[in-house]
Amino acid sequence: MLSPRGVTRARQLLPLRLWPRRSGGDGSIMASMQTTGRRVEVWFPKRLQKELLALQNDPPPGMTLNEKSVQNSITQWIVDMEGAPGTLYEGEKFQLLFKFSSRYPFDSPQVMFTGENIPVHPHVYSNGHICLSILTEDWSPALSVQSVCLSIISMLSSCKEKRRPPDNSFYVRTCNKNPKKTKWWYHDDTC
Repeated sequence: MLSPRGVTRARQLLPLRLWPRRSGGDGSIMASMQTTGRRVEVWFPKRLQKELLALQNDPPPGMTLNEKSVQNSITQWIVDMEGAPGTLYEGEKFQLLFKFSSRYPFDSPQVMFTGENIPVHPHVYSNGHICLSILTEDWSPALSVQSVCLSIISMLSSCKEKRRPPDNSFYVRTCNKNPKKTKWWYHDDTC
């Protein structure tokens, strides 16, 4: 909705609340968002709910779903991660932020590291953006949150030297906040 000056009113949306969890005829769940004075209903696919339960019940090794992160929104998750034993990141703790659009799983989630500890890695920028092809052009609806988590663990575990990407400073100064808006150039598969 546009205001008279043409500025969108999206900033006036309050956090997503899951009021009551009613099931649609197609197995989807309904959530409501409250704007200033009115409630808007949004339907989320059963797939997202199923993946949330899978991550809660059977997370990849070293990963756990931050339960507080999904209390207010099914479209934004934080996954706590611990570096794999025997790697450069052993014992280090990280957080991954997953944001899902209404087009998920046909559109990849936005995934980035967040929090105080961003891993120093040749494919991870200091702002948390991750250069990993399955997060953009190689995304497939057959992939899942768990497969993304495993790919990130594998990427970190295979690293031989902790260092930032060579263009880190320039990229962090000039990039969009959404890493999916970056046109990545995948030229290095050695780490």
